[in-house]
Amino acid sequence: MTKKKHRPQRTCVGCREVIEKRELVRIVRTQDGVYVDPTGKMSGRGAYLHNDISCWEKGLRGSLARSLKTQFSEEDRDRLMAYKETISKHLE
Repeated sequence: MTKKKHRPQRTCVGCREVIEKRELVRIVRTQDGVYVDPTGKMSGRGAYLHNDISCWEKGLRGSLARSLKTQFSEEDRDRLMAYKETISKHLE
């Protein structure tokens, strides 16, 4: 009998769906601000979103900031909005 490999699960803070960690985008709060973490390895408090416009819109309305236990600065919001725009360009 082969042992099933463990695959970490995370919850999207936009839609609340629980899926494999590697299928989600990690956003991390560091001392320097809030950043998208493409490697998933930056130190800091993290939260996850689907790579989907609707999840990003819901997350940016408040659930992402609550999950990260912070309030977004103007620079944080600009960084996150810039990433969100890259999602919409991939969908066109």
